[in-house]
Amino acid sequence: MKVLVVNCGSSSVKYQLLNMEDESVMARGLAERIGIEGSRLKHQASEREEVIIEKPMPDHKTALKLITDVLTDEKTGVIKDMDEIYAIGHRVVHGGEKFSGSVKITDEVIDTLRECADLAPLHNPPNIMGIEACQQLMPGKPMAGTFDTAFHHTIPDYAYIYPIPYEYYKKYGVRKYGFHGTSHKYVAERAAEIVGKPLESLKIITCHLGNGASITAVDGGKSVETSMGFTPLEGLAMGTRCGSIDPAIIAFLMEKENKTIEEVNNILNKRSGVLGISGVSSDFRDLEQAAEKGDYGAKLAIEVFAYKVKKFIGSYSAVMNGVDVVVFTAGLGENSISMRERICSGLDYLGLELDPEANNVRGKEAIISKPGCKVKAVVIPTNEELMIARETVKIVG
Repeated sequence: MKVLVVNCGSSSVKYQLLNMEDESVMARGLAERIGIEGSRLKHQASEREEVIIEKPMPDHKTALKLITDVLTDEKTGVIKDMDEIYAIGHRVVHGGEKFSGSVKITDEVIDTLRECADLAPLHNPPNIMGIEACQQLMPGKPMAGTFDTAFHHTIPDYAYIYPIPYEYYKKYGVRKYGFHGTSHKYVAERAAEIVGKPLESLKIITCHLGNGASITAVDGGKSVETSMGFTPLEGLAMGTRCGSIDPAIIAFLMEKENKTIEEVNNILNKRSGVLGISGVSSDFRDLEQAAEKGDYGAKLAIEVFAYKVKKFIGSYSAVMNGVDVVVFTAGLGENSISMRERICSGLDYLGLELDPEANNVRGKEAIISKPGCKVKAVVIPTNEELMIARETVKIVG
């Protein structure tokens, strides 16, 4: 039974083709920098060398077509045609209060996702695009959607309710939902295995740091607080999203700049974050290169991001009355040695100190804190695709 997992992010499409008989990965890849200069596809079939295809990818539909091409190509592929795929699993960001678990994709589900698109304007539209592209490429194939919000349904009401009139929650479901739940759940469970302690006994702070970024407090295996909120806009400064700001800024900008709410919303979602601060890029690799050359805006953007992450780690240790493990995952968390150094600098009061030699790692599981530290810092490459594939088999199998 082969399952194709499609994970459309704001500027990327991750994919894996898994054989669910043994949960082995037949092929995997990443289409990155979608809509950004220098877009490329990294594709690797099992036990073969990675193939890099540099090709303009202006949108997610173009990226998905390229992915299906490499999967079936005589040289790079692992299947003869797409008929070999039994089912498709999709990562879906926001289902509002409609979905608290994985569901089989139907026309009604797609309609509901469209209704929720304004809650996740950078992600739900690409998610829907991925679903519809797969429907066109493989008509009739069963598909399932796994929601980022599901893991955070254990957050208590006093943490997810906003201090605005309660009627807006009752009418419209205005509350904190949280995102990246599949990733936070996976790395929390894996962290417990790595440190050799029961998940139920641990207080873990999981840092999913990429173009989209969020932090979650996981107490005894359950999410009790998370940085993203009603939409993925809340929380950390991100690639193009502003994160948490004074809400009065919105009305101020509308008046001073003569902007509509739609225009300001676009600014906060697509022109802010480290891109807005630096004026250089939303990609941290570009920022690090610019900062090394002395670019002030790039350096400031990096410092703002690291500061925000550190602040959340401190606050979440207070929420859980302590912390045992801090996990770094996703593109930036897994690969940026310097960013992990910046974030962990000054956390010795918690009992966390990085081991510089151990921290010299990219994209691999590793304990990067000094031996004997009260709080362990761990790098764990996330595996949302495996969890989505498992959910897909449950739903359509």
